Amino acid sequence: MISKEKTLQAVETMFDMFPEAHGELVSNNAFEMLIAVILSAQATDVSVNKVTPALFAAYPTPEALSEAPMEGIIDKIKSIGLYRNKAKNIKACAGELLLRFDGQVPHSREDLVSLPGVGRKTANVVMGDAFGIPAIAVDTHVERVSKRLRICRLDANVVEVEQTLMKKIPESLWVKTHHSMIFFGRYHCTARSPKCDSCPLLAMCQEGKIRMKAKTSKS
Repeated sequence: MISKEKTLQAVETMFDMFPEAHGELVSNNAFEMLIAVILSAQATDVSVNKVTPALFAAYPTPEALSEAPMEGIIDKIKSIGLYRNKAKNIKACAGELLLRFDGQVPHSREDLVSLPGVGRKTANVVMGDAFGIPAIAVDTHVERVSKRLRICRLDANVVEVEQTLMKKIPESLWVKTHHSMIFFGRYHCTARSPKCDSCPLLAMCQEGKIRMKAKTSKS
């Protein structure tokens, strides 16, 4: 694995490459953010942003969503993957917010993951984006970039990736790192065709060096 110093250098390069990196799910408050992140599991932010305006217009509060007919919710989100299970989860989540948290989205990871449809990644996104609480959410992009750069072990699970990043990066940069790594993975270090030949991190990227060597040998 690369050192803490090199990890920070890599992350700072991503900051420079994507200075406007931000969460791309559209929301107006913590409740909308929570529901949007639940819906984004195994779906793109773009697809979620297409369905949430109508969903939140119809059911703008935990009260409204918890009382909504299941078919009404499904009709609003049926264009995204796993929509039936997600409809069940967001309705139940809204009910739990009312029952246990006075209709407010909790701030702590422990409370967030106790809600239907909320895992550690979702909780970390809500903590960072809705409340500004330092957290690193490990999605497919963050995991891929971390492993390609050898920031973490190749066999690390998502929690281990998160813990490694937290150890190597100052807490004040966790949220910014999360967004920058997602942008880097989504728009530059892509899954199938990473832009290794124009990557400013190629010199420290073991995966990139292997790819470029293979590309050179074929030409």
